[in-house]
Amino acid sequence: MAKKKKTYEEAALRLEEIVDKLENSDVSLEEAIGLYKEGMELTLICREKLDCAQKEVMELKKNFDGSFSLKPFNTYNENGEGEE
Repeated sequence: MAKKKKTYEEAALRLEEIVDKLENSDVSLEEAIGLYKEGMELTLICREKLDCAQKEVMELKKNFDGSFSLKPFNTYNENGEGEE
């Protein structure tokens, strides 16, 4: 049976549990290494999920010449004001 893919929230929650256990518990060296490896895998999952979400938060904008381009959802000018 294949492993269920974790959601961002599941991965982040498990990562918090691992950090807490490593910081606040006496764990053996072997267990600490295993938890560290799991934490690194979860970090990669979270990074991939965040990268995908960032790409999805792009909006299609019509340029003056009629063409379309992808621009970040929230764009700010030098004054910190949102652009339309």
